[in-house]
Amino acid sequence: MECLASETIQKIKTDPTEKLFVKDELVSFIQEIPDYLKKAMSEFMDKYPNWDQYRLMEAAISGYLLEKGVESREINSLYFKSMFCKKAFGQSL
Repeated sequence: MECLASETIQKIKTDPTEKLFVKDELVSFIQEIPDYLKKAMSEFMDKYPNWDQYRLMEAAISGYLLEKGVESREINSLYFKSMFCKKAFGQSL
């Protein structure tokens, strides 16, 4: 994935006139995180296999924004969807 992002960045640098079409509702970013945070995330996902890195980051970011006072129906919905989806309760539902 990082390789693909590097190729895209390189392509933009070499041809700045080329336009990229990105969905407005989806933003992708690459950010290195400290090893201790990566380890904690991995341990959490090992303990709770119904969580993946995307769901974890989505819940963490939306929860943080809500905690800091952002009032958005979309963010609120995203937070509760990621925290309380059927996947959160396993296959029994």
